[in-house]
Amino acid sequence: MVIILFGPPGSGKGTQSILVAEKYNLMHISTGDVLRAEMELDSELGLAAKSYVQQGKLVPDDLIINMLMALVNNLDKNKKGVLLDGFPRTVSQAEALEQNFAQFGKKIDLLIDLEVGYQELIDRMLLRGEQTGRIDDTLETIKKRLQVYTDQTIPVKTYYQQLNKYLSVNGIGEIDTIFNQISSHIDKLK
Repeated sequence: MVIILFGPPGSGKGTQSILVAEKYNLMHISTGDVLRAEMELDSELGLAAKSYVQQGKLVPDDLIINMLMALVNNLDKNKKGVLLDGFPRTVSQAEALEQNFAQFGKKIDLLIDLEVGYQELIDRMLLRGEQTGRIDDTLETIKKRLQVYTDQTIPVKTYYQQLNKYLSVNGIGEIDTIFNQISSHIDKLK
């Protein structure tokens, strides 16, 4: 089983990803975590990524996809699949991801989109910034992140809708209520 948990910054992807991965025994993959881990290991892919980061450049899609596929291909045999947390972020990444999975005889089963309104996202991230001290949770930065999401990431929804692999879930409410909604849809995949 391969599931993508999708949504804007502050939608609860990280929280729900942990719960979903645990319940369904899935490998939880967050691209940010993968990049940091590979760079710390000084792996071949990590060194390549580090060279871009040190120059202040974005890590190319193909490099990120290669990192993800290396993890997927070395999936712990005890795991029942993969949960991608917040990736892909662009249609080109989604296309590359689909192609790479197909080459290995795997497929993405479903993209679950956590829908949360704009002001709620701002309120959540401002509160998170106050509680955790995250430096990227300032009003100016939040608005920029949400604009990037709107400009670059929202088209990924349409891509997965066209593949009949898209599901929208209301991301407002109690954590357990949202988790139960997500779970009811994943249960139908089995």
